[in-house]
Amino acid sequence: MNTQRILAHFQESADLKLRSAAVLSQPISDAIDLMFGALSNGNKILACGNGGSAADCQHFAAELVGRFERERFPLPALALTTDTSIMTAIGNDYSYREIFSKQVQAFGQAGDILLALSTSGNSANVLAAVEAALEREMRVVALTGKDGGELGKMLTDADVHICVPHTRTARIQEVHLVAIHCICDGIDVALFGGDVNE
Repeated sequence: MNTQRILAHFQESADLKLRSAAVLSQPISDAIDLMFGALSNGNKILACGNGGSAADCQHFAAELVGRFERERFPLPALALTTDTSIMTAIGNDYSYREIFSKQVQAFGQAGDILLALSTSGNSANVLAAVEAALEREMRVVALTGKDGGELGKMLTDADVHICVPHTRTARIQEVHLVAIHCICDGIDVALFGGDVNE
């Protein structure tokens, strides 16, 4: 394969990350504050998304329940993308649109956070989950791209929108991963202060 094409992927990804840093640092900081506040009050974080975003949900939950870069007590985070019996039962008996929203209704409480991932901002089952979360007086941190889609329009002033300024799904997902790592690091710093390398 032409190595120039491979180099172009790296260059585009690097350029977008640098461009996104200026745009997204404040909403990422806001997401850290919102999540840390919820966790400090004994609440939890639920996460939902499809495909690569589903994998990001599981990655995020693993970092909080396990650890990110330092030893600490487990933090309550749950990926709504992992229980195939729940998802297939809901998808079969109701509709695929409800596979996350019914879990939010079952597990979500006022004060909890929903981390909602959709690169387009238009995933029907994620939109339904956000609607359920807002009805339960949960706050939402949305990771999107492009123009934020319908998801961006649903959010309130109390929610956080991290919208990657790009149209290509692969690039948006790469920045989502950096944002997730920033959030995990920020929660750890809020818990313990200082730098993990100190």
